[in-house]
Amino acid sequence: MTSVTQTPPLTSQPGWFSRAESWLDSKGKGAWIAAMVLGFVFFWPIGLALLFYMIWSKRMFTSCSRKSSSMRRGMHAMRPSGNSAFDAYKADTLRRLEDEQQQFEAFLDRLRDAKDKAEFDQFMDERADKAGDGADQA
Repeated sequence: MTSVTQTPPLTSQPGWFSRAESWLDSKGKGAWIAAMVLGFVFFWPIGLALLFYMIWSKRMFTSCSRKSSSMRRGMHAMRPSGNSAFDAYKADTLRRLEDEQQQFEAFLDRLRDAKDKAEFDQFMDERADKAGDGADQA
Protein backbone atom coordinates (compact mmCIF):
# COMPACT_ATOMS: atom_id res chain seq x y z
CA MET A 1 0.00 0.00 0.00
CA THR A 2 1.16 3.50 -0.78
CA SER A 3 0.18 6.59 1.03
CA VAL A 4 -0.97 9.63 -0.88
CA THR A 5 -0.10 12.99 0.48
CA GLN A 6 -2.17 15.92 -0.52
CA THR A 7 -0.46 19.22 -1.03
CA PRO A 8 -2.33 22.27 0.14
CA PRO A 9 -3.63 24.49 -2.66
CA LEU A 10 -1.44 27.43 -3.55
CA THR A 11 -2.79 30.72 -2.32
CA SER A 12 -3.11 33.56 -4.73
CA GLN A 13 -2.14 36.10 -2.08
CA PRO A 14 1.50 37.17 -2.23
CA GLY A 15 3.67 36.95 0.84
CA TRP A 16 4.74 39.86 2.99
CA PHE A 17 7.99 40.25 1.08
CA SER A 18 6.21 40.53 -2.28
CA ARG A 19 3.69 42.99 -0.85
CA ALA A 20 6.47 45.12 0.67
CA GLU A 21 8.43 45.03 -2.58
CA SER A 22 5.44 46.11 -4.68
CA TRP A 23 4.57 48.84 -2.16
CA LEU A 24 8.12 50.21 -2.28
CA ASP A 25 8.09 49.98 -6.09
CA SER A 26 4.89 52.01 -6.22
CA LYS A 27 6.47 54.73 -4.07
CA GLY A 28 9.61 54.96 -6.23
CA LYS A 29 13.36 54.84 -5.81
CA GLY A 30 13.29 57.29 -2.89
CA ALA A 31 11.28 54.82 -0.80
CA TRP A 32 13.85 52.10 -1.45
CA ILE A 33 16.67 54.42 -0.40
CA ALA A 34 14.77 55.52 2.71
CA ALA A 35 14.14 51.88 3.66
CA MET A 36 17.82 51.11 3.18
CA VAL A 37 18.91 54.07 5.33
CA LEU A 38 16.42 53.11 8.06
CA GLY A 39 17.73 49.57 7.88
CA PHE A 40 21.27 50.84 8.47
CA VAL A 41 20.10 53.04 11.36
CA PHE A 42 18.15 50.37 13.23
CA PHE A 43 20.12 47.21 12.41
CA TRP A 44 22.98 47.46 9.95
CA PRO A 45 22.66 43.94 8.41
CA ILE A 46 19.15 44.82 7.23
CA GLY A 47 20.42 47.96 5.52
CA LEU A 48 23.25 46.00 3.95
CA ALA A 49 20.83 43.31 2.76
CA LEU A 50 18.58 45.96 1.20
CA LEU A 51 21.56 47.56 -0.51
CA PHE A 52 22.66 44.22 -1.98
CA TYR A 53 19.08 43.44 -3.06
CA MET A 54 18.71 46.82 -4.74
CA ILE A 55 21.98 46.33 -6.64
CA TRP A 56 21.19 42.70 -7.53
CA SER A 57 17.68 43.50 -8.78
CA LYS A 58 18.96 46.60 -10.63
CA ARG A 59 16.57 48.86 -8.73
CA MET A 60 19.45 51.12 -7.79
CA PHE A 61 20.46 52.06 -11.32
CA THR A 62 17.26 52.05 -13.37
CA SER A 63 15.76 55.39 -14.27
CA CYS A 64 12.52 53.97 -15.65
CA SER A 65 9.69 53.94 -13.16
CA ARG A 66 6.06 52.94 -13.12
CA LYS A 67 5.00 56.56 -13.37
CA SER A 68 6.65 57.06 -16.75
CA SER A 69 5.08 53.87 -18.09
CA SER A 70 1.65 55.04 -16.99
CA MET A 71 2.28 58.35 -18.74
CA ARG A 72 3.19 56.47 -21.90
CA ARG A 73 -0.10 54.59 -21.65
CA GLY A 74 -1.92 57.94 -21.36
CA MET A 75 -0.23 59.21 -24.50
CA HIS A 76 -1.24 55.99 -26.25
CA ALA A 77 -4.88 56.84 -25.55
CA MET A 78 -4.56 60.08 -27.53
CA ARG A 79 -3.51 58.39 -30.75
CA PRO A 80 -6.19 57.73 -33.35
CA SER A 81 -7.57 54.21 -33.31
CA GLY A 82 -8.16 53.93 -37.04
CA ASN A 83 -11.93 53.76 -36.59
CA SER A 84 -13.22 57.16 -37.69
CA ALA A 85 -16.60 56.80 -35.93
CA PHE A 86 -14.94 55.92 -32.63
CA ASP A 87 -12.37 58.70 -33.02
CA ALA A 88 -15.16 61.23 -33.64
CA TYR A 89 -17.07 59.94 -30.60
CA LYS A 90 -13.92 60.12 -28.46
CA ALA A 91 -13.13 63.67 -29.60
CA ASP A 92 -16.72 64.77 -28.96
CA THR A 93 -16.74 63.17 -25.50
CA LEU A 94 -13.40 64.72 -24.54
CA ARG A 95 -14.61 68.14 -25.73
CA ARG A 96 -17.84 67.75 -23.75
CA LEU A 97 -15.93 66.72 -20.60
CA GLU A 98 -13.59 69.70 -20.94
CA ASP A 99 -16.60 72.03 -21.26
CA GLU A 100 -18.21 70.48 -18.18
CA GLN A 101 -14.96 70.86 -16.27
CA GLN A 102 -14.72 74.55 -17.21
CA GLN A 103 -18.35 75.11 -16.23
CA PHE A 104 -17.80 73.36 -12.90
CA GLU A 105 -14.67 75.41 -12.18
CA ALA A 106 -16.61 78.59 -13.00
CA PHE A 107 -19.39 77.45 -10.65
CA LEU A 108 -16.83 76.85 -7.87
CA ASP A 109 -15.38 80.33 -8.44
CA ARG A 110 -18.86 81.89 -8.17
CA LEU A 111 -19.52 79.85 -5.04
CA ARG A 112 -16.26 81.01 -3.44
CA ASP A 113 -17.01 84.62 -4.38
CA ALA A 114 -20.51 84.39 -2.86
CA LYS A 115 -19.10 82.85 0.33
CA ASP A 116 -16.44 85.55 0.57
CA LYS A 117 -19.06 88.27 0.04
CA ALA A 118 -21.33 86.76 2.69
CA GLU A 119 -18.46 86.57 5.19
CA PHE A 120 -17.46 90.16 4.42
CA ASP A 121 -21.05 91.40 4.77
CA GLN A 122 -21.33 89.59 8.10
CA PHE A 123 -18.07 91.18 9.28
CA MET A 124 -19.26 94.64 8.24
CA ASP A 125 -22.64 94.12 9.98
CA GLU A 126 -20.91 93.02 13.19
CA ARG A 127 -18.59 96.01 12.98
CA ALA A 128 -21.50 98.37 12.44
CA ASP A 129 -23.34 96.80 15.41
CA LYS A 130 -20.26 97.25 17.64
CA ALA A 131 -19.90 100.84 16.51
CA GLY A 132 -23.61 101.45 17.16
CA ASP A 133 -23.38 99.89 20.64
CA GLY A 134 -20.34 102.06 21.45
CA ALA A 135 -22.17 105.22 20.37
CA ASP A 136 -25.27 104.32 22.47
CA GLN A 137 -23.19 103.83 25.61
CA ALA A 138 -21.41 107.19 25.30
